[in-house]
Amino acid sequence: MRVVVQYASWLAGLPLELLIISTLLRGAYRRFPILLLYSIALFLTTVIEISVNQAFFAGIRLAHSRATYYWIDDGIRQGLLFAAVLSLVYLATDGFRSRNLVRLSLIAAGVALACGSFLVHHQGQMAAGVGRWRWMTLWVRDMDFAAAVLDLGLWTLLLGSRYKDNQLLLISGGLGIKFAGEAIGQSLRFLFRNWNPSVSPGDVVLVGTSLPGLWILWQALRRPVALTAAKAGVAIPRRRDETGIAN
Repeated sequence: MRVVVQYASWLAGLPLELLIISTLLRGAYRRFPILLLYSIALFLTTVIEISVNQAFFAGIRLAHSRATYYWIDDGIRQGLLFAAVLSLVYLATDGFRSRNLVRLSLIAAGVALACGSFLVHHQGQMAAGVGRWRWMTLWVRDMDFAAAVLDLGLWTLLLGSRYKDNQLLLISGGLGIKFAGEAIGQSLRFLFRNWNPSVSPGDVVLVGTSLPGLWILWQALRRPVALTAAKAGVAIPRRRDETGIAN
């Protein structure tokens, strides 16, 4: 049953991933370069996982276990996705007077949390002898939770802004659904790790939130926003003629 759920998610997810990349390459990548990097990494790692599973079921001997490939891929995805959220917060704070301090604080806090959670779970779980990769479930959960909190802060900034950036709101909404679903799904996976049924409730939650999140992200990127100084609430300086009189 888990294999069916996994292949169904790939069948629906791969076209969405390609649509997102295609939309970004049409020009949106200039505003969201890290989001493009994440989208490309998401597509490539998904292809790798499909290939690894196909090889496994065909009886081909792999250099590493399927879990090794999966968790390395997931670690790459999580790192880039967290960086993408930080980049969106960076965009949202562009009009702040103290934007450099806010940006530096957020980036430093994000890096510290990611590294701290990684070290705590890796050392603790490995010392407990619970498996080579099980600690990754807890680290990914923490990353998703932290990203969801940052995404909520991003929503607050955008809703309180004089200029409502609907594109950024939709993107943060889609990512927020993905973060919340992954945090809940990874927690359920860990709680039900000894459950006998072939599919964990966490797997269903992961798939059920990831696909809508990708769809919303694609829809948001299809509607680029033309930013102007007037819409952004930026004062346009009045020109002066040769006599020095403003006109």
